[in-house]
Amino acid sequence: MQKYIFILKHTLSIKYFLIINSKSNSINNTSTILAIVENHESLMLRCLELASKGKSSVSPNPMVGAVIVYENKIIGEGFHQVFGSSHAEVNAIQNVKDKSLLKNATLYVNLEPCSHHGKTPPCCNTIVEYGIPRVVVGAGDPNEKVNGRGIEYLKRNNVSVINGVLKEKCEELNRKFYTFHKHKRPYVTLKWAETIDGYIDKNRKSSNIKEVNWITTENTKILVHQWRSEHDAILVGRKTIENDNPSLTVRLVNGSNPLRITIDPHLKLKKDYTVFKDKLPLVVLNEKINDSKGKIKYVKFDKYNMITTLNGFLYQNNIQSILIEGGAKTIDSFIKEGNWDEANVLIGNKKFNEGKLAPKINTSPFSIIKHGEDKIINFRND
Repeated sequence: MQKYIFILKHTLSIKYFLIINSKSNSINNTSTILAIVENHESLMLRCLELASKGKSSVSPNPMVGAVIVYENKIIGEGFHQVFGSSHAEVNAIQNVKDKSLLKNATLYVNLEPCSHHGKTPPCCNTIVEYGIPRVVVGAGDPNEKVNGRGIEYLKRNNVSVINGVLKEKCEELNRKFYTFHKHKRPYVTLKWAETIDGYIDKNRKSSNIKEVNWITTENTKILVHQWRSEHDAILVGRKTIENDNPSLTVRLVNGSNPLRITIDPHLKLKKDYTVFKDKLPLVVLNEKINDSKGKIKYVKFDKYNMITTLNGFLYQNNIQSILIEGGAKTIDSFIKEGNWDEANVLIGNKKFNEGKLAPKINTSPFSIIKHGEDKIINFRND
């Protein structure tokens, strides 16, 4: 009795799949095909887990993870760690101790291997040079420099390619990257905190003009800093600068600071606020001037096309995502224009009884989760 045993250690849940075909040598046997599909998907999940490790450090590149399998055993893994460094496929290959095994191995990767010279050589070339005969891809690369050329190159060089394994999950992980390259604009995330009675802030008085009226817990503040680290830019309106005097930086987690942007149509903001006094770059959207003064770049917009100007500026500067943190008027302008992709609403366990009402989104939540004492409602603008 001939047996084909497919064993996979799924490193996400540390479980094993054992599928036995007891009747046929043919790969067309239904149970065997199902086993192969299940193995492909499980290994692609591992690629996604690896890829997500680069979420705060690889932009404007996508998050990519790679796994190399020889005789149903993982012999190498890697992920893209930092923008400008070697890519996931190369890191996985370098982690294989016995390179001679690569000529009979399969490489799994959640995004189509690159085929162009950037800060690093094309991954497709490296795959072919090491003689890897099979590549399983999660999703195509929408970047016009790749966009199918990586898969075409591999096939021309006699590499067997399977494409589209867990495609939706792979595209979801890199949704900011896909939005930027497909729609020629940044991925826009709205974020605000509100009380259980629906207020985003208290009524402001001159005595507390530069104080923050905190709504959520310290643990949720850490999460917000994580979100900042995962976006290329962050934006607030003039009133938020005046009321809260924020730094708009990443401090509570490891990660890069986003480019800070504020809206000050008539250039009324005084230069004693933190965003002006520190050494980090600042972009000021305004109706007066286009200019650069030291660390500050002034970008002029017409009063009726601020969001269009912002999108164009960010796209031209390869800034793929932006976090809109407030205030209510600024967030409402993005909602009104329909210029948003995702919104994270933080509900704190507090009441203000009166104050500034929070923005409203007229669509069903994508997800609702508890985060300690707070609640996070996620919306998608699909």
